[in-house]
Amino acid sequence: MCTSLAARSAGPLFGRNLDLGYSFGEQVVITPRRYPFPFRLREPLPQHYALIGMATVANNYPLYAEAMNEKGLYMAGLNFPGNAYYPPAEDGDTQAVTPYELIPLILGRCADLAQARQILEGLRLAAIPFAPGYPLAPLHWHIADASGCLVMEATRDGIHLYEDPAGVLTNNPPYPLQLANLNNYMHLSARSPENRFAPGLDLHTVGQGMGAIGLPGDWSPQSRFVRACFLKENALWGDAPEEAVGEFFHILDGVAMVRGSVITPEGKPDITTYSCCIDASTGIYYYKTYGNNQISAVHLHGADLEGEQLSCFPLIAGQQICHVNAES
Repeated sequence: MCTSLAARSAGPLFGRNLDLGYSFGEQVVITPRRYPFPFRLREPLPQHYALIGMATVANNYPLYAEAMNEKGLYMAGLNFPGNAYYPPAEDGDTQAVTPYELIPLILGRCADLAQARQILEGLRLAAIPFAPGYPLAPLHWHIADASGCLVMEATRDGIHLYEDPAGVLTNNPPYPLQLANLNNYMHLSARSPENRFAPGLDLHTVGQGMGAIGLPGDWSPQSRFVRACFLKENALWGDAPEEAVGEFFHILDGVAMVRGSVITPEGKPDITTYSCCIDASTGIYYYKTYGNNQISAVHLHGADLEGEQLSCFPLIAGQQICHVNAES
């Protein structure tokens, strides 16, 4: 389970919570412009835009969960079980891509959302796993830049591209149903409610926040979608870039999973393994992990972007605490 956000009025900023009960060897990875991206069916990309994001590196290949390129285009894959469908590869289809190649292809070639849309509209996916032991993940994708947001879903009836005015994506159900469900919450407000129930009765608020009574508080994908939209739409971003980044993480905290609050069918706790925020104006990738609340930052432009080798930054997973004073 995951939640992805695009805050285009602040920064713009993009990022997500990755909710999972285990680590997948994730680390922040910068792919420089001359790292050769091979593809299973298409011609390789020997040169491309530089990328930064969270990935597992296997056989020297970055398997990105989410990333942004140097032009400010963001893309994230989120779990979409029961709905995602990838058709078998067809002989001689030199234009299809595998799901794990989608982020490198789009972010490597496209400078903006308009270019990404052109490729995605004619795209074909092929059900080819990365390697033995790496099963195909059932995903849908969030794509965004400063101009707008898209959701791409590959189901049995084909590939669908949806405009995402909310700038939010979680998991199931498919995106049109998520967006339609917001109509059920249009009466909620961050402000104190008025007495519309019985104007003749002396009814009054008994505390702050009552305008949002009815906002779902569970961790189901549909409830997280509603809650993330509410928090994002009512957030006050501040003036300094650091304030906006902090606000972004507060929104992600509002839909994060606490260990023990969600137990998987296998009997394991689901947690927010990490949260990230990428500043499109600076190329800085901010993150924090479940075990470390302190925000860490990796700078895209702090790496050799003309190189051919991946730059990998292991996560700072242990809790970092600033001790204001200490025992003498």
